[in-house]
Order: sequence, then C-alpha cells, then structure tokens
Amino acid sequence: MLFLSYFSSDINDMEVENDTQISEFLLLGFSEEPELQPFLFGLFLSMYLVTLLGNLLIILAVSSNSHLHTPMYFFLSNLSFVDICFTSTTIPKMLVNIQTQRKAITYESCIMQMYFFILFIGLDNFLLTVMAYDRFVAICNPLHFMVIMNPRLCGLLVLVSWIMSTLHSLLENLMMSQLSFCTEVEIPHFFCELNKMIQLACSDTFLNNLVMYFATVLLVGAPLTGILCSYSKIVSSIRRISSAEGKYKAFSTCASHLSVVSLFYCTGLGVYLSSAAPQSSHLSAVASVMYTVVTPILNPFIYSLKNKEIKGTLIVFFKRKP
Repeated sequence: MLFLSYFSSDINDMEVENDTQISEFLLLGFSEEPELQPFLFGLFLSMYLVTLLGNLLIILAVSSNSHLHTPMYFFLSNLSFVDICFTSTTIPKMLVNIQTQRKAITYESCIMQMYFFILFIGLDNFLLTVMAYDRFVAICNPLHFMVIMNPRLCGLLVLVSWIMSTLHSLLENLMMSQLSFCTEVEIPHFFCELNKMIQLACSDTFLNNLVMYFATVLLVGAPLTGILCSYSKIVSSIRRISSAEGKYKAFSTCASHLSVVSLFYCTGLGVYLSSAAPQSSHLSAVASVMYTVVTPILNPFIYSLKNKEIKGTLIVFFKRKP
C-alpha cells in the first residue's frame, strides 16, 4: 500500500509538471562561440540601421514631393513602412541577446514577436501583389489608369491587406496559445518562428499544422498566382509594342518591382527548402536572414538607384536651405 501510494504521488507530480506552461524560451541564434559575438553584433546592427535609414528616406521622398503622390509611390511608401516594422520585430531582440549574452525570451514576448512577424510578412506579401496589379493597369490599360487606380481604391487595397494579415496573425497566435510546452525549450533560431514553435510543442499539433499549411497555400499561393498572371499579361502587352524604346520604357516601370518580388519569394522558398531538409536548424536560421534582413535592406536600393525622381527629390530636400 505504501508503494502504491508513493507511486501514485509520483504520477501526480509528473502530471502537474507536464501541465505547467513554460515561462520562457531560449533563442540559440547563429553561434555560441564568444569570439564571433562582436562580429555578429556589428554586422546586424549596421544592417538594421541601413534598413531603417533607407526605408525612412523612401517615405521622406514620397511624402515631401507632390509629384510622387501616385499609386506606385503610395504603395512603395507603405512597403517601406512595413519593412521597417518587419525588421524591428526580430533584429533588436537578437542584438540585445548578443550584447547581454542572455538568450532567454519570455513566453509572452515570444508570442508577441510571432504575432507581429506573421502580420508584417503577410503585409509584405499582399503589398507586392497590389503593386503588381498597379503595374498591370499602368502598362495594359494606361488610358484609364488614373480612373481605375483612384485614391479610394488604393486606400481600400492597403486596408484589405492590413485586415487579411491581422486576421491571419490572430488566428495563428490563438492556436499557438492552446499548445503546451512541458520542459525548458530551446529554439534553434534567432526569433520565435511559427514552424519551430509548433515542432517544439508537447501537445497535439495536428490542427496547428493543418491551419499553417492551409494559410500558406491560400495567403501565399493566391497572391503569387495573381503576380504571375499580372506579369504574364504585362509581358504580352510589352511584346505588342513596336518600338524598342517603348518596350524598354514599359519594362523599366516594373523592373524594380519584379526584382523585389523575385528576391522576396526566392528567399522564402530557400527558407522552406532548408527547413524541410534533415539536420537543418542552423541552415534554416541562416536562410531566414535573407528575407528578414537582406530583403528589407535591398528594397530601398532597388527602388531608388535607378529612380531619378526619388534621387532628385532627396537631393533637393537635403540641399534646401533652412
């Protein structure tokens, strides 16, 4: 009887331990070698500051020049704002962890970081799709461009993008909050990524995986299909232009957007393939840097280096006498 009583008390203690919600996670990051930490801190700090500066300059140029108050630049300024928020969701916490040599992140902070990460990456996806539609109307239906892409429609497209991204992020986080984590959990990443979190849960994750894959197909596949359809019609319209100068001018209006779209989806595909490979925790974290850091830092350069209007606006703005 004493043995049964002792055995049952042990089982009860184990059940209590398994039902306990973990209070914090450990973000393993890229490397635990001390000599690499100053290099990583300086690298990501400089990349973060360049991202902030570049995207802020885009917003400044668009807002200060009335000639840039067009649908294309309206969507571009929104994309720059989202890229600032997107990068600020993950990089500052990583910099703090590197500087303090403390990898812990609370459960609440992890859930909040995951919420904003899903929100802003979804907005990136939708805004790139909206910008593809804008280029489609500009090239395939130029005479009615200003009638179709009126300020009301542009604002509505951005609003719908925010609503869709917010609802998706809320759904994923509500489902994540139902999972339990029984022991001290190490996340082999530099931020709380949805797929890694689901893999580390000790409760049933079938429904979470089902929703995640369904949302990926619906909210990534559908916009990507829209972008491909838009560009197929754009290419068809450009081929019908007789002069080489006209073809070059039409293509140059969407070259920057096409470059950003290719970079965004190719890096996302690289992250997916690396996470699907065995023994890929470190590889997945490195690949994630491409679309969480590299893509937002390159967007301002892609849109401004060959854009005379933005460069001219910034030159005039900084040369203006107080």
